[in-house]
Amino acid sequence: MTTKVGLKGVEFFAFHGYYPEERKAGNKFIIDIEVEIKTFDSSDDGIEDTINYEQLYEICKKEMQNTQLLLETVVYNIVSRIRENHPTVIKGQVCLEKINPQMGGKIDKAFVEMSF
Repeated sequence: MTTKVGLKGVEFFAFHGYYPEERKAGNKFIIDIEVEIKTFDSSDDGIEDTINYEQLYEICKKEMQNTQLLLETVVYNIVSRIRENHPTVIKGQVCLEKINPQMGGKIDKAFVEMSF
């Protein structure tokens, strides 16, 4: 049996970007995060037998507040914190989308996705 836990469409306003004007103006970002835990075999309905998705949110929130030049760095930091702090997680995926990136044309979003 596999058990997945995740969040979809988590919105943040943050100041990530390679160019100074991106970091000054900020932008809207959306995160989708999904992790798989070893197994869920709790008959006592205990949250300690899974990963609390509130913890996933807090990891994302903290990393979104830490301004980075590259979206890859933000996603890597999220993945690293999950792996370091939640040994029951065996694999997962994090996708960070930057909405309407400022590139001089109409672009819905740019994204970086990492699987682990």
